[in-house]
Amino acid sequence: MSVELNHTIVCVTDREKSAEFLAGILGLAVGPVTGPFVPVRLANGVTLDYLRVDRVTSQHYAFLVGDDDFDAALARIERAGIAYWADPFHERAGELNSMNGGRGVYFEDPDGHNLELLTRG
Repeated sequence: MSVELNHTIVCVTDREKSAEFLAGILGLAVGPVTGPFVPVRLANGVTLDYLRVDRVTSQHYAFLVGDDDFDAALARIERAGIAYWADPFHERAGELNSMNGGRGVYFEDPDGHNLELLTRG
């Protein structure tokens, strides 16, 4: 049997708000509540299971997307007035990067998780 990532838990202060935030940016649906989790399923079958906690430690989540999906997500980020950066340290505000021959952008979710969209892995 090969090894695949099946799901990961994303700790947040408001599971519905954070799941809707990411799903909205990526153009995905939020799944039905399952126990303590609100899931967002990605195209490769991996699920981000949002869990409400009192205290959040910022994590990094990177999403490989196609060029059209990148353009659509960036347009949603800009329409919503969400700050974004070309680098993971948030030093190059309002810019994109061209790492690995593609495009990339970093932005934060409502709890400060450092989210990344990239077009080349």
